[in-house]
Amino acid sequence: QVQLVESGGGLVQAGGSLRLSCAASGRTFSSYAMGWFRQAPGKEREFVVAISRIGGSTDLADSVKGRFTIARDNAKNTVYLQMNSLKPVDTAVYYCAAKYSGLVDDLFRVRLSRANDPDYWGQGVQVTVSS
Repeated sequence: QVQLVESGGGLVQAGGSLRLSCAASGRTFSSYAMGWFRQAPGKEREFVVAISRIGGSTDLADSVKGRFTIARDNAKNTVYLQMNSLKPVDTAVYYCAAKYSGLVDDLFRVRLSRANDPDYWGQGVQVTVSS
């Protein structure tokens, strides 16, 4: 069982930055690929970014390339989402997600890009970008 707790959300003006954190419980954090999804009101949950178990590969949605980055610190059981150049369309609830990957450090083999891929979800954190 893995529990995920997000933090760092809030209100920011367009063009600003935020960093989200996701702290995971358990001693097997490095066995999980980690990612972030988001869901805006009235829309389906969508993939944002993912990172493999020890960071060997990352995957980003086209809409956030060049603006968002993901990083993880396995010693702290934490994954981070750095969001720069934020736009009003980035407004959503952001969810941390985990998918078991064992010893595989490759997002082509451990898919974490669809809403039904994760094994675990966090409770979500609101990000609001004002124009």
